Amino acid sequence: MSDLQLDQILEGKPVLLEKSGKAICVARVGQEVFAIADTCSHSEASLSEGETDGFKIECWLHGAEFDLRTGEALTLPANIALKTYSVKIDGNSVTVEI
Repeated sequence: MSDLQLDQILEGKPVLLEKSGKAICVARVGQEVFAIADTCSHSEASLSEGETDGFKIECWLHGAEFDLRTGEALTLPANIALKTYSVKIDGNSVTVEI
């Protein structure tokens, strides 16, 4: 069973997925989909409420940016990387692997 449908994920507008007790931010870049821990490593802000720009996601609270591909913190005030999750796309079905 898929977690999301590909056509529900709009580029630039991440979505929150709750799976196995984890909050996961899912974002689309072109035909690729990335999954990253939803809580900013700097503060308790939800990244899925922010915006993406290419492979970067920005925390709406203090402006920290993370790489969607690696989870790496790109800008201060965040300096701790976030966990990333594997994503499988099968047709229109998107599954995040925990």
